[in-house]
Amino acid sequence: MAKMATPRLRFPEFRGMGDWQTIELRQLSELVTERVGATRCVPYTITSGVGLVSQQEKLGRTIAGNSLKNYILLQRDDFAYNKSATKSFPQGFIARYVGEERAAVPNSIFTCFRTDRAAVQPVFLDGLFSTNLHGNWLRSRIAVGARAHGSLNVSDDDLMALPVPLPGGASSLAEQQRIADCLASLDELIAAQGRKVRALQSHKRGLMQRLFPREGETRPRIRFSEFRNAPEWEEKPLGQVIEVASGQVDPTVAPYCDWPHVGGDNIESETGNLASLKSAREDGVLSGKYVFDERDILYSKIRPALNKVAAPAFRGICSADIYPIRPSSICITRDFLTYLLRSEYFVRYATKHSERGKIPKINREALKAYPASLPKPAEQVRIAGFLSSVDTQVAAESDQLAALKNHKKGLMQQLFPVQESGT
Repeated sequence: MAKMATPRLRFPEFRGMGDWQTIELRQLSELVTERVGATRCVPYTITSGVGLVSQQEKLGRTIAGNSLKNYILLQRDDFAYNKSATKSFPQGFIARYVGEERAAVPNSIFTCFRTDRAAVQPVFLDGLFSTNLHGNWLRSRIAVGARAHGSLNVSDDDLMALPVPLPGGASSLAEQQRIADCLASLDELIAAQGRKVRALQSHKRGLMQRLFPREGETRPRIRFSEFRNAPEWEEKPLGQVIEVASGQVDPTVAPYCDWPHVGGDNIESETGNLASLKSAREDGVLSGKYVFDERDILYSKIRPALNKVAAPAFRGICSADIYPIRPSSICITRDFLTYLLRSEYFVRYATKHSERGKIPKINREALKAYPASLPKPAEQVRIAGFLSSVDTQVAAESDQLAALKNHKKGLMQQLFPVQESGT
């Protein structure tokens, strides 16, 4: 046990209590090695940053098969360390099991442990792991590229030697619980805001299903009052009203090397938001790219089910896996075309007509052949404007969700002592 700096923020009732201490994880817990055998249980997998999720829920099926008997058996509040690296947790992710049913995880990539409730609150420890406490410790203890059967080569000894910061003195458990309760209340707010965002997103999807005609129909189920007596929508092959960019430029030469570069990973599914943009020079791209500007829509042809459609307000270059598309006729507006390409009906069509192969993608011919139902431009403007207002509301609620998450992150940095990396 070693003394360490107290956190920057401490609840008033604990400010006169003892200094915080670091205690090795092995003194606070024991490894769980019990195997499933013939026990009836539910096999689980892990989602980084989320936690343990049943294989059926995450994958739509159970993949354990005959290997289930060798899985590690968990009970509520046990911890499971997944040794697979992810972008957010490159040293692996530790999740607390919070279910009531008997659960199990693969013994090949998980190390599991059970805490001593007389020394540490599981909820408190869970909060520490969410700050990547273990990753900071293990970073220098994992050989670069060292993997065993697809997982990081982390020894149980190194994991169990992890120094865990704990409040000192007789009130340690009470202070741990106070911190856990504070973070839990924030989690409830975050969860409620997340449900609000998902409800708005679902509401928008439902609206789009009714604002665009179904396959084979020329009238939508919902029409704004001023257009209820307007003519039926006219069906045209999409290729008659759009232009798809052709001809590529060298991204290593001026001026293209200094323009923003958009790849498929920069486009957010469903919303079309663009994130983490860099210049072509900064991205280090070398192969030919398409040029686009404010008149274009960027449509990611790879895995069309991901529904990646962006409407940039700037000039740049994009990956050859993205089609820059623009209206070529007064029969269709850019904003309406954006929502048409995001509609469930087009996504379903594009997915169905994706070329066979390891990576599904839709070619130009199939894209242009889509039978697009089009109202007059005035009705297109009304529909796009309405959906844009819904998008604005979704974005505002999403920003609020992000703000709550950032607030929690900042609070955790103050409620827990600063840990030196690798020590």
